[in-house]
Parts: sequence; structure tokens; C-alpha cells
Amino acid sequence: MTANLTKQSTFDAIIIGGGACGLMCAVQAGFLGKRTLVLEKNDRVGAKILISGGGRCNYTNLYTTHKQFISQNEHFSRSALAQWTVDDTVNFFETYGIEGKEKTLGQLFPVSDKAKDVVNVFTNLCNDLGQEIWCDTEVICVEQVENGFNITITRNDKQQILFAPKVVIASGGLPIQKMGATDFGLRVARKFEIVVTETSPALVPLTITGKDQPWYEQLSGNSIFCRVWNDRASFEENILFTHWGLSGPAILQISSYWRPGEHIYIDLLPGKDIIELILQEREQNGKKMLLAYLSNLFTRKFAEALVDYIPADKNLASLTKTELEDISILLHEFKVKPAGTKGYDKAEVMTGGVDTNELSSKTLESKKVPGLFFGGECVDVTGWLGGYNFQWAWASGFVIAQNL
Repeated sequence: MTANLTKQSTFDAIIIGGGACGLMCAVQAGFLGKRTLVLEKNDRVGAKILISGGGRCNYTNLYTTHKQFISQNEHFSRSALAQWTVDDTVNFFETYGIEGKEKTLGQLFPVSDKAKDVVNVFTNLCNDLGQEIWCDTEVICVEQVENGFNITITRNDKQQILFAPKVVIASGGLPIQKMGATDFGLRVARKFEIVVTETSPALVPLTITGKDQPWYEQLSGNSIFCRVWNDRASFEENILFTHWGLSGPAILQISSYWRPGEHIYIDLLPGKDIIELILQEREQNGKKMLLAYLSNLFTRKFAEALVDYIPADKNLASLTKTELEDISILLHEFKVKPAGTKGYDKAEVMTGGVDTNELSSKTLESKKVPGLFFGGECVDVTGWLGGYNFQWAWASGFVIAQNL
């Protein structure tokens, strides 16, 4: 490898990371007449955008407020989300040819169902606005110097030092290493003695091990609409049984609020009362077997799996009050103690990151290091499943661009 230590200083800012936040930042800076350079480790930008929503890209959520974000400071996201609203996101994409269609719970997807259309909006705009994108570029280090920063990179097997008066860290978080995820943003923060809060995988499947695993494994592929909760949060969506535990939207949601060693609870019949349902049914058909009745409420396979916990061989008329109460607890407060999560490679995002106390909520600039900005997933702001994290990425990219 050869070294080329010539400094290049023709940019108003260098943006490290070509994901949702970095791309939005580059485009918005371009609208303001500022010239930026986006440095991307992968061979193309927008890697996580392209795989999001099964390749369809759930690019925002119509019901976004600060309340759908997890952070040590629950109010931190308010300013950015007010400066760049959901309406701004919708209008932005509509302006550049992407109409949205709403699916469940406010989730907005492109009518085309193609995530690449979202990425193309940014690459086309960057090209039109003269914003440079360098892919296959690895950033080695960021150093503060007089009037700005030196960024040492490796590109085309050559090492270079770039200079910019301002630097944006939009390098994402730890999930999905195969997509190029690293802890780069967190390392930069620590280097500048900026506090980083503890990180963990979020929006991630939960694992079940030991004596309980075979029970879940036999149900692999079964999906049930449930309410899943603990003492921090509650979500009503589908859960999916797998050979290693539990997945599905409701499980991914609660995983962000789960801590190792804790239980979660599942209401398998949300909004209903199984005791009332059984009492009503036995007035009409008391001889019906409990297993047959439950097979009408769930799949036969799931009902048969419940035989381990209920008097399935009894008819409805012969169920005692105690047995009915036990059935109610089982179905409305099904208790699960996960062994762990599937880790960062199966997580959609992470919790934790650059401490919000270290940043201005209005500009996302470091309080300790003027000219250094952090946006997107590397900040301790983590959204729910369903487009919220994209809205935070667009908003944080916009806010930073206004202050470069």
C-alpha cells in the first residue's frame, strides 16, 4: 500500500457513512449550497435501506412522535423530529417520484415496493447537486486539527488524508455486520472522550434454550396475533414461533425493552376473555372437548401443544373454576423467560450509543468538539419497528445539514 498524504480541503463537510442519515445530510447540505463528501465503506451506498422491509423499505411511519423512541433522554428526539416532520418526509419523496402507500400501523412503503427507488432518489440528487460519494473507502481515523479535522482513509489501496472544517458521523450501529456495520462511530466518540451509553441488540428475535426449547421448536412456523408485554412496554402484533425461540413483529418490538434474566408475557387472545368464551360455548355444547374448542381459536397444532398445560381430555361442562382460572392465566399471561437474543447479526437496530447529553438536541453537534456531528443510529435514539428509525435518520440528517 502506498501513502499519499496530500490534504484535500475542497469540502464544507465530510460525511462518514452512506446510509439513510448520511445521504439525507448530503442532499440537504447540497440544497443549501454546501459541498460535501460522503465516505462509504461498502461498494454502494444505502445497504440497509436496500434490505429494509424485505427489500421494500418502510421509509417512515405516519404516527411518529418522540414517544416511539427509546433513549436515556426521552425528549431528546423532539427537536429534530419537529424540524423534519413526517409530512416533510412524505413531501420530499413525492417530489422525487416516490408515492407512499400505508400498510398496518401507519407504516409507509413506496408504491413500487422497491427499496432501490429510495436509494436512487439520493444518488441522483447527490449527482445533480455536485455532492461526491466515495464507496469502497475505509476511514482509519478522525483527528481534530486547527480549523477542522483530518480524516485518514484507505481508498484504491492508497492511504490519504482529507481535511474538512466539519465532520458528520453517520456510520450506523452494530447490527448486521455482513452489511458493513462496525462500531466506528462509537470509537470516534470515545476517542474524543464523548460518553457512549451501553449498547445492545434491538428489534431482534429472542431465543429459548434448555428444557423449554422442544416445545417452541415443535411450533416452528406458527404465527399468532398476540399482546406481548413487560413492565416497560406492550405491543399487539403477530408473534412467530421458530425452532430456536420467538420472532415476529411483537417479539421484535418487546426485545428493545427486554433485559437478560427477565420474563415477558404473552396474551394469546388479546381483547377477549377465555373464561367468558368457554362459559358461553358450554351453554350450547357442554360436551365439546376442551382441545376441540381451542382448535377453533388457534391452529390445531398450537392447540395440541397446549395439551402439556391444560386438561385437554375434559369436556367444557366438566371444567372446574380452578381449571378455568388456570386456563385463563395460561392463555392471557403466558410467561416466557428468553435465554437471550439472536444478536447483532439478526437485529435491525441497537439501543444505546452516543450519549444524548453530549450533543445539542437542536443541531446534533458535539458539545465538547465543535464541528463534529453525530446522527442516525450511532446516537442513543432507537425507534420502534415500522419506519420510525428511518424517520429519525432523515430528521437527524436534515438537522445536521442546516448547521454545517
